[in-house]
Amino acid sequence: QVQLVESGGGLVQAGGSLRLSCVANGPVFGFNGMGWYRQAPGKQRELVAVMYSDHTSIYGDFVKGRFTISRDNAKNTVYLQMDSLNPEDTAVYYCFYAVSDPYNAPDSWGQGTQVTVSS
Repeated sequence: QVQLVESGGGLVQAGGSLRLSCVANGPVFGFNGMGWYRQAPGKQRELVAVMYSDHTSIYGDFVKGRFTISRDNAKNTVYLQMDSLNPEDTAVYYCFYAVSDPYNAPDSWGQGTQVTVSS
C-alpha cells in the first residue's frame, strides 16, 4: 500500500504562487499516475493535474497554463507549481497515486493540504 505525504499548502494573496509536493512511500512500480485533485467547499472534487510515469500529463481545463506538474521518479515525488493564483483556487488539494487503472481510478490518496488565496 502506497502512502502519500503532501506539503506546501498555505495562504497566499491573489496573483501569488505556491508549490505543492507529494512523496509516495511504498512500492511504486509500473506505469502509474501521480497528481492532484482539489475540492472547494460545496463543490465536487475535480482533477487539477496528473503526470504519468512516462512524463505525459493532463491538466484540468481551469488551469489555463497557470500550473505546472512535474515528477521525480527516482524520489517517487510529484510537484505542482501554481502561479497566478486567484481566490477561485481556494480548496483542499489532494495528492493521488493511480496504478491499477491509471487513467480513471486513484488507488491511494493523501490527507489533503489547504490552499487559501485571498483577494
